[in-house]
Amino acid sequence: MKNMEIDANGTEIRVMGDVVNEDAYISLTDIAKYKNPENAFIVVANWIRNHSTISFLGLWEKIHNPNFKPIEFDRFKAESGDNAFTLTPQQWIKATDAIGIVSKSGRYGGTYAHADIAFEFASWISPEFKLYIIKDYQRLKKDEAARLAIGWDVKRELSKINYRIHTDAVKEFLITPILSPQEMAYTYASEADILNMALFGKTAAQWRSEKGINGKTPNIRDFASAEELVVLINLEDTNADLIRQEVPKIERLKILREKAYRQLRVLKKNQETIKTLKQNLIEEIGRRD
Repeated sequence: MKNMEIDANGTEIRVMGDVVNEDAYISLTDIAKYKNPENAFIVVANWIRNHSTISFLGLWEKIHNPNFKPIEFDRFKAESGDNAFTLTPQQWIKATDAIGIVSKSGRYGGTYAHADIAFEFASWISPEFKLYIIKDYQRLKKDEAARLAIGWDVKRELSKINYRIHTDAVKEFLITPILSPQEMAYTYASEADILNMALFGKTAAQWRSEKGINGKTPNIRDFASAEELVVLINLEDTNADLIRQEVPKIERLKILREKAYRQLRVLKKNQETIKTLKQNLIEEIGRRD
């Protein structure tokens, strides 16, 4: 699992996993240090024992985790109204088979949570600090997506990129510029759902169901073309701006769908521009290293 870091206004926060495919986990321990550098674990424990936190975690697990234990969740939820109630991340994980929060030992040790959950924790710590986290997290995602968009791996197979530049064609896109009634009625549980629906016309869960895939991998974005991944980078930036403007989810989805459709059309009509873009990305990454 890849280890990375983001800089939230001078505070280093560790990240591990796949940021491009929305399977990244962010260190709650590092976020908590913003509030209490000496006793970050106490901050995390105080947050996780809250009734609203347990409700949020339970909903997230029900959406993403088929092995989640709802009976244990209901017990924690009922007990959370008691002032004497305590709960640690480890107790939550062990009792409910949760996957949204994990504990790690070693150099990258601490409590980590899926980005959806980590942002919720950051809001509890400080809404302002959360925005700094989101800002640099988006930067990290953009950098990683740029590498993936041209099929580039830092350590190997540069020759494959040159081949892909000359042979990659834009796939036929299957979305329409206007949302269907079914798409508008769907309840989007995460920002990844919104971006996937805008670009691919379906959520990751719907795609896995169609393909008969159990578990989180492979992901819908693993099968995206380089051009679709370039559009995804732009959609993520646009979505972050819309979130800051407090635009409702369904309105954001409409805007993102129109933008995705428009950009895919442009990319399909401009193959030479695409080749130039890929070459520029290769050169830019080469300069960084």
